[in-house]
Amino acid sequence: MSAPDTRIERIRSRVEAALAPLECLLEDDSARHAGHAGAASGGGHYNLRIVSAQFEGLRLVTRHRLVYDSVHDMMHTEIHALAIIALAPSEV
Repeated sequence: MSAPDTRIERIRSRVEAALAPLECLLEDDSARHAGHAGAASGGGHYNLRIVSAQFEGLRLVTRHRLVYDSVHDMMHTEIHALAIIALAPSEV
């Protein structure tokens, strides 16, 4: 298996490896933020909807921390902003 070659594939791959989601919808929203000061660094804006059994019983802030932990080395370089909807299967 080859390594993911695009940024969005790398993000998806890391999130999936860390959280084994039942659903992982990731979209690049960077075009809507063109010219934004934060985008000048080259980091993209992404929206993530993720459903994972690992979120059952966890508070929202803990769910988001798990997602951020999976892409921590990409934050502030390749990822400028990551909007997250993190759900447990019982919430879908």
